[in-house]
Amino acid sequence: MRYAVLGTGDVGRTLGGKLAELGHEVTLGSRTKDNPAALEWARGAGAGARAGTFAEAASSAEVVVVAVGGRVAPAALEAAGAENLDGKVVVDVTNPLAFEDGQVRLDPVESDSVGEQIQRAFPHARVVKSLNTVNCKVMVEPSLVPGEHQVFVCGEDAGAKEQVTGMLGEFGWPAHRVLDLGGIRSARGVEMFLPLWLDLFRHTGHADFNLEVRRGH
Repeated sequence: MRYAVLGTGDVGRTLGGKLAELGHEVTLGSRTKDNPAALEWARGAGAGARAGTFAEAASSAEVVVVAVGGRVAPAALEAAGAENLDGKVVVDVTNPLAFEDGQVRLDPVESDSVGEQIQRAFPHARVVKSLNTVNCKVMVEPSLVPGEHQVFVCGEDAGAKEQVTGMLGEFGWPAHRVLDLGGIRSARGVEMFLPLWLDLFRHTGHADFNLEVRRGH
């Protein structure tokens, strides 16, 4: 597969590196063609890895992974070009982090989500929200956390969610541990998990944790 990963931070480089390791062609996209972090990543990530602008990455990709900050995700996709997203699976792994008086908050929250913003702005893209509830290392190596813990998918297109579930399977998440929460509106709930995640991070002292949903009989 040909993937575009938009964003050169820890999340983007980790996801892009794993996809390249799995044998996919990956372009790490940034605002500028000469982004130092993207170029350094491409040099070290193998033969199938390259760097480019958001538009260059998206135009050549079959799947676009959004790994920039949640509040700038729509702008990054605008720079990528709507014509480069039409009909493609767009995987939104972002969280809408905002900071106010030294405190973390979310924007948007409750009545909207980044996932919904992206789907509204790009109605012909097949948006799937996933992976935003775990640290980037756990995203690509769920065995860091023992047990039957889960990740979620949200989106309007069943085929797109199935495709993303396959990608998650390559990362090590078996299909029975990928919980389909329904349409893209469900992205609100998984984005609102972030404050609890941060509290759990402070409690545990590290990021190698996740939730396990158990059903009663």
